[in-house]
Amino acid sequence: MKNKLVLITSLVLVLAMLLSACQTATPAPTAAPAEPAAPAAVDCSAATASEAVGTYQVPAPIEGCYNVAWVYVGPHDDGGWSQSHDVGRMWVQDNLKDVHTAYVENVAEGTDAEQVTRSLARKGFDVIFTTSFGFMDATETVANEFPDIDFIHVSGYKTNQANFGNLMGAMEDIKYFAGILAGSRAMKDGNPKIGYMATFPIPEELRLGNAFALGVQKTCPECKIDVRFINTWHDPILEQEGAKSLFDAGAQIVMTGADTPAPAIAAPEGKWGITYDYSGNCTLPTCLTSMYWNWGPIYGKIVEGSRAGTWKGTWDYFDGDSGGLGLLGFMEGETMQPGVAELPAEDLQMVKDLIAKMLAGEFTRFDVFKGPITDNKGNQVLADGVSLEQLDLDGFKQFGSECKTCMYWWNENVTAELPDL
Repeated sequence: MKNKLVLITSLVLVLAMLLSACQTATPAPTAAPAEPAAPAAVDCSAATASEAVGTYQVPAPIEGCYNVAWVYVGPHDDGGWSQSHDVGRMWVQDNLKDVHTAYVENVAEGTDAEQVTRSLARKGFDVIFTTSFGFMDATETVANEFPDIDFIHVSGYKTNQANFGNLMGAMEDIKYFAGILAGSRAMKDGNPKIGYMATFPIPEELRLGNAFALGVQKTCPECKIDVRFINTWHDPILEQEGAKSLFDAGAQIVMTGADTPAPAIAAPEGKWGITYDYSGNCTLPTCLTSMYWNWGPIYGKIVEGSRAGTWKGTWDYFDGDSGGLGLLGFMEGETMQPGVAELPAEDLQMVKDLIAKMLAGEFTRFDVFKGPITDNKGNQVLADGVSLEQLDLDGFKQFGSECKTCMYWWNENVTAELPDL
């Protein structure tokens, strides 16, 4: 019996061993393949390294972004023209997706502008804005070398109808409104002498000076306007000297075409300056108002069009209904400066009504320059109801323009002689 039990036990053990040997081993589970890592998001607002090009530091674009560059004639924080453009650049950076912006400042007109603009193009910027009248020829030259890049020159009058366009706005509307306020202030103060500090003898400066003079005429028919040309866009010392010379000559109010708040700084107690270009430069109590640009939405529209491939270089002259122009104290949410707030209610209402019409597209630059207009030599510039054309606003025949009436004249209340060209 015992032997049988041993035999049975042995058989069971052998059978178990055989069954174990016949089984297929189950492989250990393997890990699932790793998902590919998502590409790191590109920070299009990041600063980039710059490279010395002559005396200028030229920034680089960012791969994966739509890259837009600006070329400034003055410092980006000049309190005037260049700062208004830089505020517009920052608006583009903050409001357009996947766009990188950069700038080069204090660029001299002429060969320096060409060198800097070409360097930006070689680095691979998609859009380049050049923002001074004297950058025009340099921009044209470089644009023809880089047909796949869009170039926009602010002010001037040239375009190649392809990748090189011209951009400007109807600041004459705002200068006209400022003239109405200046005439009203001069009447209130009992001093009919007003000054205009102009930059260079170009159509833009005569156009804006004449618009101002036409506005002055609305509220102060007896007012006379003296002019000083300072031949610079940005020179804080020279601008203050120019403004002071006009005040010393008896001007009650001085309006400027240059970049800094010089007229307000130079204004003695009881007199006034009107500043230009940038809404943040009218902080002194001697500042009557500021005539300013709002470039952001204008630039944003162009950059989006360029990225979509729909933008084409042409003459882009926007008017007041674009939102690109402002008169400090009269736009939504703004407070009037003390020197304006105390003016006669009917004069303030006149300006408010005209601005409302401008924003509605019912008052334009062609309404500013509508006859009858007489120059300071007694010649009729425009008959009653006749308006200047765009070529007239932009051109001097002496500069090769095909304009008919042109802009080489001073309104009848300007005492200055025409500048030599």
